Formats: sequence, structure tokens, C-alpha cells
Amino acid sequence: MREEKQKNQPKYLRLKQEILSWIHSGRLKPNDQIPSEHEIAEMFQVSRQTVRQTLGELEQEGWLHRIRGKGTFVSSPELHRGPNLQTIGILTTYISDYIFPSIVRGAESALRQRGYRLLLASTDNDKAKERECLQMMMSHPLSGLIIEPTKSAEGNPNVNYYLALEYRNIPYVMINERYPGIDCACIKVDDEAGGFAAAEHLIRLGHRRLAGFFKMDDLQGVYRFKGFLRAHREYQIPLMPDAVIHYTTEEKNVKPYESALSLLQRDDRPTAFVCYNDELAVQLLETIRQAGLNVPQDVSVVGFDDSPLATATEVKLTTVTHPKAEMGSQAAEMLLDFIEKKKANQPEMIVYKPELVVRGSTGKI
Repeated sequence: MREEKQKNQPKYLRLKQEILSWIHSGRLKPNDQIPSEHEIAEMFQVSRQTVRQTLGELEQEGWLHRIRGKGTFVSSPELHRGPNLQTIGILTTYISDYIFPSIVRGAESALRQRGYRLLLASTDNDKAKERECLQMMMSHPLSGLIIEPTKSAEGNPNVNYYLALEYRNIPYVMINERYPGIDCACIKVDDEAGGFAAAEHLIRLGHRRLAGFFKMDDLQGVYRFKGFLRAHREYQIPLMPDAVIHYTTEEKNVKPYESALSLLQRDDRPTAFVCYNDELAVQLLETIRQAGLNVPQDVSVVGFDDSPLATATEVKLTTVTHPKAEMGSQAAEMLLDFIEKKKANQPEMIVYKPELVVRGSTGKI
């Protein structure tokens, strides 16, 4: 669908996007000379008029500048951004995610108080779309970025765009996690401690057969599983190997449900579920009902995030806190301090300690 849309664009727009991708990825750096009109026309099999139209727009928007008698060059970041344009980009995996609106509200409040405006984009947890969003963001006169990594446990194929941000002196802060190999400021929750607290709570209630459901394409899920495993080891509780369900973003609507239903039909069924987040915990509450069991009398359930979903169901969820609005506000404040030079741009890591909120979905065995 995306390729079809690009084919329907005018030739000069497709050429413009290609040249912008050279700039954003660092293939063309500030003050580099770009190929001549003739070379570009030959390279892309378009007319010289199409090339002139494309270069004219890029020059008008400040991406390129001409030097008489020498050629066309990439503008420096300062020339393109301009001194009076104060826009902060926020790049997230899902705009409609139940956590993210609270993060945005926290960030927006801090930005508005200090005179900045907000540009919002979503990757839909797709790395190719993350690249497109970074290209789009960098085509605006940005002062800085707040970024939630896309599938952070699966590497970073878009590393050139992050290097280009640094090359152009555009500061950015990552939230929830940061990509391995990217040494930037980050604000996150101690997910391992949260996974440990959830399992420990159930173990102390007497549960010995725990099932864990963890989304493993992001590092939050990896660390929550790590904490879940550590609790079993520290309390010397054997962990049933087939009672740990790993799934990806694409599998989240089917695999956890099918796995939970299968586990609940066993004679040695789990007596408690630890869930990657509240969204999954609410889904599994219904799965437990379908199996003819009750929460918490037959199966206890712990979520993660302490979202509005945790108290929207008939059985109120025991869950682990996530400082949503505070995280957004602090990320914005940190980024603005970098921009306004009130604070050196260092790869600082702020880690929130999560707390367990006990409600009606957990009980003694």
C-alpha cells in the first residue's frame, strides 16, 4: 500500500523525498555539495526541469543553498532550524495506547509552560515506519525529540538517523527504554524490579504454580520476565518451563489467550498469572471466566502499568505502577534543559522504582 502511494506521487516529490533521505541518514552532511542537475537527472531518469523544481523547493525550505559558480550545497542545521522556531517532536509506538496519552499530557504541559509547541507521530511499532517518522520529523525545524523506541529488543536498523540527529545537534531523550548501542538520555521504569515485585507478591500469598506472559520484542518485556524469573530463584520456587509464554506484538491478540486457555485445562494448572501489562491482564480475566474459573478464588492475576484499565473491570486489578504523566513531564523538562543549555547533554539515565498496588485480583492460595 505504501509503495503504491509513492508510485502515484509526482516525480519531483519522489525525488525530493529521496534527497531528503540522503540528508536525514547522514549520506549528505551539512556543507556537502550535492550532485549536479545533470547527474541527478541521469541517476533517476527524470528531466532537468523535474530536478530544478525539486532543488528549488528544497532551497526554499532551507535544506539546500546555492553558491554562484560552485554549485548546490546542504545547509547547516542552524540555517535550517532558525532561531525562532521552537518545536519538540514526540515519536511513540502507538498514539492510542492506553499509557501514551498520559505521557503526552505530561510532556505537553511542561512544553507549553516554556513556550514550545508539539509535533506528534506514531510508528505503529514498525521499524520501517519509525524510519519514515524520523524522516518526517527531521524535515521540520525541530529543536529536539522525545522518542519511544520501536521493538527495542530487536536492534536498531535506523541507527543512521539517530547519528544524523547527533550530527545536526538535535538533542533527544528516550522514554521507557533506549536502544542498545545508543548512548542517550533515557527515562524509564525499573521493569525488572516490577516483574520481581509481581511474582514475589504471589509467592508470598502461597502460590507455587505461576504462569508469566511477556511480550519479548521490547526490552520492557525482557526485563519484566527477568524479574519474574529472579523471584522464583530467590524464593527457590521451581518454574514450570511451559508456563512462561513469550509473544511478539503481532501475536498479542491470539497467542496469550490460546496459551492461557490451554494452561487452565491442565490438572496442574497455574494458580496465578503475571502479565506483561494491564491490557493483557484484562484480556486474561475473560479467558479465566471462559474456562469456568473465578478470580481470585481459582486464579490470581497481576498486571503492569496501573492504567485506567486496572479499575475499569468488575474485578479490580492488582498491578505495578508506571509514572506516566510524570515521565512525560520530566522527559520534556530534561530535553528543554539540553536545548536551552541549562544542562549539558549527557547520556543520563533516570529510573523510576515501581510500586505494587494490591487490589481484588489476587488472593491467598
